[in-house]
Amino acid sequence: MTLPCGEEGVEGTPFDFRAARRLGEQQMDSAFTDVSRGEAGYATARLAAPDGRTVELWVDESYPVLEVFTGDTLKPPRRRRGLAVEPMTCPPNAFQSGQGLIRLEPGASVTTRWGVRLR
Repeated sequence: MTLPCGEEGVEGTPFDFRAARRLGEQQMDSAFTDVSRGEAGYATARLAAPDGRTVELWVDESYPVLEVFTGDTLKPPRRRRGLAVEPMTCPPNAFQSGQGLIRLEPGASVTTRWGVRLR
């Protein structure tokens, strides 16, 4: 298993999904960090079917990372049976790097907002 390291832009790469396009055979187990946000600070990941139905994951600013996993590395029959978009409050390997970790003192709490919409 390779642990993630570093960051790079998506512009001009197969990982640039800022404009809607077909996923096709693209394989991903990737963390996206510089996600676009609307005026209220929410980011949205949207998956659209050919018939126009969509599912959207929306996250507040507490989630600076969206991990996208196509399932291509799973064993059959689980391989590529769906698409996972995981909201993350810190990047992968944060327990090792310390980057973005939220540390709570005993009795403290944190509140985040996220949701899923079907259209």
